Amino acid sequence: MAEIVVERAEYESRINRVREALVRDGFDGILVVDPANLYYLTGYNAWSFYMPQALYVPVGGDVTLMMREMDAVGAHRTAVVGASWVLGYPETYVHQQDRHPMTWCAEQLVATHRILPGTRRIAYEGDAHFFSPRSFRAFADAVTAAMPGIELVDSHELVNWVRVVKSDTEIDIMRRAGVIASEAMRVGIEAIDEGVSQAELAALILAQQARGVPGSEGDYPAIMPMLPIGEGADTPHLTWTGKPLVRNEGVSIELAGVYRRYHAPLARTVALGTPSAELDRVAKVTVEGLQAALDAVRPGATAADPVLAWERVIAQHGLEKRSRLGYSVGVGYPPDWGEHTVSLRADDTTELQENMTFHMIAGMWMIGYGYELSETIRVSADGVEVLTDAPRRLIVRGA
Repeated sequence: MAEIVVERAEYESRINRVREALVRDGFDGILVVDPANLYYLTGYNAWSFYMPQALYVPVGGDVTLMMREMDAVGAHRTAVVGASWVLGYPETYVHQQDRHPMTWCAEQLVATHRILPGTRRIAYEGDAHFFSPRSFRAFADAVTAAMPGIELVDSHELVNWVRVVKSDTEIDIMRRAGVIASEAMRVGIEAIDEGVSQAELAALILAQQARGVPGSEGDYPAIMPMLPIGEGADTPHLTWTGKPLVRNEGVSIELAGVYRRYHAPLARTVALGTPSAELDRVAKVTVEGLQAALDAVRPGATAADPVLAWERVIAQHGLEKRSRLGYSVGVGYPPDWGEHTVSLRADDTTELQENMTFHMIAGMWMIGYGYELSETIRVSADGVEVLTDAPRRLIVRGA
């Protein structure tokens, strides 16, 4: 299987679409700090996001990558765009109480005129996981001190919204991630047996996620495999312990296949032994409801339409789901693989467009048990393409 390469022209097109959005919203530039957005716009990929790093994108002029000096030296190893203009802050700024890397970065942007004279409004990613209050204050104070009158305004996920509709190249990458997810799920399901430790099950899944499939290497997931088990399956985001699997318990597996940082999540539930009547009933309703939701996906529909179809089915059986039915996915870094934009829920009126991709998760977390069933999907020209593949039912082993 041939390697997929994202060409420089695609990165430049992404940056241009961000610039169009900046102009539309009345901004002169944006400080991008979400590692997923840095990757999306430049190709830069390293485990360096635990330290302050950013990309400055002005409406006009070149983009500037900023990161720790030891990382800046090698930024060109992965970055396709912006690697020719990288600022690396000195090690003396790392973990200091009297100075901060974002102060240094702001001062350099001003001194080198990367923040253009006449700039009035700069957007920033205020809800990004790795942009601390101190980082924001350090950057904002330095910029406004040097250029009085500049206003810093939350971008409200401006870049994330640009990411929502995928290119054909991105869809090809997502399809490969879906194949990896499907294989990791197959390995996990086959490993479930009485006496197998939860840790061993997790290890097998993690190994397959890293290994990938022939022609498509795996990558580390933004979220570790989640394994709510037995009575704990009523709590969706549990991981694993060293306890052994026991007979007549349900095992929920939620994982993602990752290829080139693009995530395709997938969830299934396995009954080890004979499932309870309650679990069996909820599983059958959930399968029916998920199919109804998938059938409602098409360009021109809203994000609410599949949710309404789902709710009609489960309501007929006296069930209700209070959490959303899914969310937009694509590029992801820890601690989350979601794009923080479109949600599949009854109050989201976003119009679905071809090449949007979602994790549709029909998770039913009851009391003392739960059932998870999910797929990663693409909005196709005439409906939906499911990118993941596993038995869409309550899977029974060792009955």
